[in-house]
Amino acid sequence: MAKFAKFDAADYLDNEETIAEFLTAALEDENPEVFLAAISSVAKARGMTAIANSSGLGRESLYKALAPGAKPRYDTILKVLHGLGVKLTVNV
Repeated sequence: MAKFAKFDAADYLDNEETIAEFLTAALEDENPEVFLAAISSVAKARGMTAIANSSGLGRESLYKALAPGAKPRYDTILKVLHGLGVKLTVNV
């Protein structure tokens, strides 16, 4: 029986265009946990320690905020997005 490694989106988030498309697609899902999981994957791809430092959050706090099922505060998500260098825009 063949064994396969578990899929990890972070392994493929290696450039700004891919990250932007990945986050945009996640935002289109009605389930907010999909977007939080996407943010977590991007943070993992960029390095959790670096994102913790650039967002002003402790590394453990960052892991807790982005853990599956977590309900992080809006300001925490904004700090993480800022640390990732991500800017959200609204189009109507």
